[in-house]
Amino acid sequence: MEINNNQLLRFTTAGSVDDGKSTLIGRLLYDSKSIFEDQLDSVTATSAKKGHDGVDLALFTDGLRDEREQGITIDVAYRYFTTPKRKFIIADTPGHIQYTRNMVTGASTANAAVILIDARHGVIEQTKRHSFIASLLNIPHLIVCINKMDLVDYSEDVYNDIIGQFEEFSSKLLVKDVRFIPISALNGDNVVNRSVNMDWYQGGTLLNILETLHISSDINKIDARFPVQTVLRPQSEKHRDYRGYAGRVASGIYRLGDEVAVLPSGFTSKIRSINAGETEVQEAFAPMSVAITLDDDIDVSRGDMIVKTNNQPESSQEFDIMLCWLNNEPAKPRAKYTIMHTSNEQRAMIKDVVYKVDINTYNRITDDKDLSMNDIGRVKIRCTRPLMTDAYRDNRNTGSIILIDENTNETVAAGMIV
Repeated sequence: MEINNNQLLRFTTAGSVDDGKSTLIGRLLYDSKSIFEDQLDSVTATSAKKGHDGVDLALFTDGLRDEREQGITIDVAYRYFTTPKRKFIIADTPGHIQYTRNMVTGASTANAAVILIDARHGVIEQTKRHSFIASLLNIPHLIVCINKMDLVDYSEDVYNDIIGQFEEFSSKLLVKDVRFIPISALNGDNVVNRSVNMDWYQGGTLLNILETLHISSDINKIDARFPVQTVLRPQSEKHRDYRGYAGRVASGIYRLGDEVAVLPSGFTSKIRSINAGETEVQEAFAPMSVAITLDDDIDVSRGDMIVKTNNQPESSQEFDIMLCWLNNEPAKPRAKYTIMHTSNEQRAMIKDVVYKVDINTYNRITDDKDLSMNDIGRVKIRCTRPLMTDAYRDNRNTGSIILIDENTNETVAAGMIV
């Protein structure tokens, strides 16, 4: 398969505390020669100051002073690097259970997830939690790196046993592609270079797999969805009759003359013009930002959605969501929150917690209605006005929401519409 060297792969790394995520990313950057000389000099000096033999690879990602002083990664750290075959963005997320919410953030735009497992400990709760979130967020590729193989004498039996543990629970996940790699991030085995210590492993290195993964666009090209961000009414004499609807195409394609409907009102019209900046274009597609004019003078405002008349989303004030609770404070029963969905912002409340998910077993918990930090569950949401939605698995842009606390303005939850 020919690889486009301009193609961008976004991937997230996740695992439990001390599984070696920062060391793995440092090794990936170091061995692929993606470290700037001044950064290498700084990390080398810091490593020597801390008494390390050689370069402490974890310091390439633990860039914040507080992180270094505490010895832990405390937030999502984004790193960028390029090889001759592909460009990459890495989202490194913390391993602590209390930071599960950070993985939701880091993985929300990922094409692949790299899950680390300590070869000495095998599959643990965080492995299941992170794998479940990857499945929930519809990430198509899961790369399971069984790390610290040097500490189990590079044992093929240990590697195969952990694969069995993972496959036992992952059969319930909706991930299309799962791959396994035995690695030692500290020593570099099977990260960028093939391991001489594990000649029994015949697969590719981590970098080879990342460079050759097929990236399918997560943009829905079929369902045309155009959330209106603002209405353009120029004050100049030349354009006084102009009334355009500006926004970013969330999915699908719009062309001149298309028959469209404006939701939630349901009024119909045809597209008269499409402008990308000062240029009039024949068509617009995701993720272009454009201004659309219609043949008819329809009442359209921010938060409305222009769609094709023969292909419309659900329009409802009440719907079900798989919700990840992100806030330190638990959800308040029937409390009012601000819901953000595309350009639509309004008040909403959690009407009911249908069930929560037991991350260890993936069983449904129906007798517990409390949502606390890191809880994941299916909830019923009711809004003050209709939202135009698609299922998250069909359309990431129109299938996702966030909830904001009206008093603190903190983002308290992120959700995927089912």
